[in-house]
Amino acid sequence: MSSIFVPWTARPSEVLSGFRTKATRWLLGLGAVLMALGVVLFIAFRLYSSEVITDWRVAVAYLGVLGPIATGGAFFLGGLAIIFFRQIVVILQTRWVAFLIFCGAVVGTCLLVWGYSWLSYYMRTAFVKFEGIVPADDIYDTIQSHCPVAFVAYLLWPLQFVVVRDLIAMGGLVGFAATVAAFGIWWERKVAGRIQSRLGPMRVGGWHGWAQSPADGIKLVLKEDFVPAHGDAVLFRLAPYLAFVPTIAAFMALPFAGAAWVFRDLDVALIFILAVLGLDVLGVLCAGLASNNKYSTYGGLREACQMVSYEIPMSMSLLVPIMMAGTLKLSAIADQQGAGFSSWFVFANPCCFIAFFMYYSAALASCKRAPFDLPEAESELVAGFLTEYSGLRWGLFFLGEYAAMFVVSGLAVILFLGGWKSPFPASWAPTGTGFFDHLIRGLFFDGPILFVLKSMFLFYVQLWIRWTLPRVRIDQVLYACVQVLLPTAMVVLLANTFWVLGVQQLQVPWMVSLDTVLHTILVVIGYVFVITIIGIVAYGFVNRTRLVGRLAVKHLPGA
Repeated sequence: MSSIFVPWTARPSEVLSGFRTKATRWLLGLGAVLMALGVVLFIAFRLYSSEVITDWRVAVAYLGVLGPIATGGAFFLGGLAIIFFRQIVVILQTRWVAFLIFCGAVVGTCLLVWGYSWLSYYMRTAFVKFEGIVPADDIYDTIQSHCPVAFVAYLLWPLQFVVVRDLIAMGGLVGFAATVAAFGIWWERKVAGRIQSRLGPMRVGGWHGWAQSPADGIKLVLKEDFVPAHGDAVLFRLAPYLAFVPTIAAFMALPFAGAAWVFRDLDVALIFILAVLGLDVLGVLCAGLASNNKYSTYGGLREACQMVSYEIPMSMSLLVPIMMAGTLKLSAIADQQGAGFSSWFVFANPCCFIAFFMYYSAALASCKRAPFDLPEAESELVAGFLTEYSGLRWGLFFLGEYAAMFVVSGLAVILFLGGWKSPFPASWAPTGTGFFDHLIRGLFFDGPILFVLKSMFLFYVQLWIRWTLPRVRIDQVLYACVQVLLPTAMVVLLANTFWVLGVQQLQVPWMVSLDTVLHTILVVIGYVFVITIIGIVAYGFVNRTRLVGRLAVKHLPGA
């Protein structure tokens, strides 16, 4: 019995050292063997030779060479990470290192997406002269002038199929959604801590607890998958996917910057996104009913009632910018707001200004965010529809929720806040063709980074509201929808109809003059708001250790 260790007892250091030694040997050994196998197959099948290029060698290139080398490299790096883990920990705990890694990941992701978009465009245009499946030798003949490497032809061969390119793009979307959720969960903990005069996560990973979300993810994967004995097991297991998959589907039609930065640039993108986001209620309702728990059932029914109610004023408020743009295509709507801050639809007229805040309020209810988080309501329903869930299935609900928060924020940015267009006038952008000209235009005038930054600001406001406003009762939630938002949305939509008719179509002189005056006033209000936010951020940064009181002690990492 003395040699048996239970998980909650401390293990001797020599035992842990032995585990690390065995793990290192296995990882380094497997990595070396797999990489050697890939090299041997590469040479044996002459994948380097341009004289024997055949289609059947594509399978060897991927399964026999690329797969083993990539897997072996991952194993080998894992072994090195165990050997040098102390040095790696010191580097990661260095101030600002985690932030620099995050910024590098954002820029690297943008470059990867740009490279993949260029490669997809090249595959569509370079091989348009061929009919049917393009042989590997013809691919090599086409790319020989740019890249005379035979192995590249094998790697490009599967990309001629649309389904392969779509699967790669979908993998990128899922990765982005998971990253947004992981970052959002950590960010919410930090925001909640600051609002409540505490620090939030500070230990895991070093600098401000940046690794807390990955650690929680690993914990959820390893936790027990519990299914209620008397519940509906099939629906209980299916519900998390019904809540998560529609949110990922919404990313398919959400443009990040023009046609090259969207999975499908649909003419009815807005309708598609609203339709798939509405399917989220099925997952919550199934989770509540399948749990065979009164608290879960109450939470699921509340979500169904709340979401169906708030979708009506939310959709009606979005008709206002659609009426201004004259199209449902999101990329075209954003392109119409490219003349700078004053051209954003939120400042176009008072109807658009009111519609923005109506949409954002309804979106909070749609995403089950406070003060409309009645489906969970831990003070009343334990955890609502999540009461019986644990482990990875519990985590999928929150992945879907935080991804949906980004989607509704992205819709608000595209329809009201200029999308990926800069607040600076387009005439200020450099017109050259050099690298720095492209870099400046992409960072400050037109690009996906601007879209992500705007969306993350509205994402942050949702976090801010949650930890500022108290939860309201269910009758107050429905009252706000049926007797406040819905009538207001009808009035605003009707008023905007007459406004567009009088100003853009009939061009009534007094209405045009009034439109100019009100537009100027709204733009000035926008400038004042932006300056105020910048001032608040600057004051908070300067006084960041004083605002949290005595909890900001220097011995905490990152404090």
